[in-house]
Amino acid sequence: MKIPKIQRKYCPKCRKHTQHTVEEAKRKPRKQASKSQRRFLRKLKGYGSFPKENPKGREKPTRKLDLRYKCKECGKKHSIGEGFRIKKFELTKAGE
Repeated sequence: MKIPKIQRKYCPKCRKHTQHTVEEAKRKPRKQASKSQRRFLRKLKGYGSFPKENPKGREKPTRKLDLRYKCKECGKKHSIGEGFRIKKFELTKAGE
């Protein structure tokens, strides 16, 4: 899917439609200090093996893509929705 790098979108900060630059959100590592992650790591220790049956061969065919829109006037970034699944992704110039 080809998405233009510059789009005209609604900015919730400016409260009007302005030019936005589009960028892909970077993936961050899991927080090791979170309660659920500490519980998961504790469960992995010892003879307990994996806490749930490991679903091999049933993983999703694509990863979710999260787009961030940056307003050219105020510089505020925001996203729309929770991302969507897509196999191929490419940012293009507005004219292409």
